[in-house]
Order: sequence, then structure tokens, then C-alpha cells
Amino acid sequence: MISPTLFQDIEYDKLFNPRLAWESLPTVLEGLPYTLAISLAGMAIGLLLGFFLALGRSSTAIYLRWPSRLYISFMRGTPILVFLFLLYFGLPFIGLTLSAVTAAVIGFGLNSAAYNAEIIRASLKSVSAGQWEASRALGFSYWQTVRHVIIPQATRIALPPLTNVMLDLVKATSLAAVISVPEMIQRAQTVIGRTGDAMTLYLLVAFIYWPICIIIASFQERLEAHYDFHKK
Repeated sequence: MISPTLFQDIEYDKLFNPRLAWESLPTVLEGLPYTLAISLAGMAIGLLLGFFLALGRSSTAIYLRWPSRLYISFMRGTPILVFLFLLYFGLPFIGLTLSAVTAAVIGFGLNSAAYNAEIIRASLKSVSAGQWEASRALGFSYWQTVRHVIIPQATRIALPPLTNVMLDLVKATSLAAVISVPEMIQRAQTVIGRTGDAMTLYLLVAFIYWPICIIIASFQERLEAHYDFHKK
């Protein structure tokens, strides 16, 4: 039961301090390059590894299909935060030490690869078999068919879910703060430690993430229009 006096006790004048937010903006933005770099590098690793995992997952060879399925199942069933801890805090116990940024890039890349693999596999399978037959009738080789016929059509199908993975990856980079990566959340926490105003600083970080995700979504729409062969 919510107390009727609950909202009366809120100090609304302390919800957001514009002056503090403006003064803190340069400090918080110092973490933006780390956020973007980790997101882009992680997604690049995830796409490359995900493509080969998708091929392995679709293979008739059991020694390719089952390791791919096991990897995908493990990564999708493991919290990314636990995996970051394993890479950054766990590996030193066996003699392998990674920097915080390296651990974050590898962690997000390996994790996103599992989701990308399923998206790529489903997108490739969604292209009808008639496309292969038509390409052979036109004299296309296997790789010409893959490059000029199958991948462009599969790309249009895969773009929305792959963009969702990218958006989740951008937002998930905030978890890298727990392994001391100086991204935006970590930079905001340094200001919070000095001022004590967590509400303003976390809202400021949210307002920075929002336009980044809007830009990525807009880029997705442009790519979808580029690969929309029906409209063309």
C-alpha cells in the first residue's frame, strides 16, 4: 500500500540540478570515447565471430554444429557481468592479466556473438531456396550467389534485430564501470563522490545515452531503406 504522504515528502527541487549537470558534462563526456569504442569493437567482434558461429550452427557436420550450439547456449545463459568478472578478476588467478578496456571489449564481443549468430543464421535461412536456383540458372558461382544475392537479402532481414543487439551493447557498456573502465558511468560516479548528487548525474548520463541510441536507430533506418529492394 502506497502511503498518501509519499509524494509529499519528495524534494522536487533536487530532482535535477541544471547548473551541476552543465558543469559536470565535460567530465562525464570524457568517458564517451570509451563507451563508443567498446561498443563498436565489441560489435565488430560479435559480427565476425557470429557469422562463423552461424555457419557452424547450420552445418551438417556434428563437430561444427554442436560446439557452436554449446557456445551460443552458454553465452546466452550467462550474465555479461559475471563474464566481465571472469575475464578481469578471474584470469589473473591462472596467470593471464587483461586491461579493463581489453576485458570489456572481449567480454562484450564474445557475448554479442552468440546473439548475432542466431540472427545471422535465421536471416540466411529465410532467403528462399528459389534464389539459389535462379542464381545457378544465371550462371552465378557459389560465392557470387552468396555475395550478390543471398547476403544483400539476408542483411535487410537481419538489420532490425542486429541494431537491437547494438543498442543493448551500447547501454550495457555502463557495466564496464564495475571493472574500472573510465566510461561515462564511472566518470559520473567520480562527480557523485564529490557532490553527492546522484540524481542529477545519473539523469545526465541517461540524457547522453538517449541521443546516441537515436542516432544508431536512424542509421538503421537508412540502411533498411538502402537494402529495401521492393521499393527500389
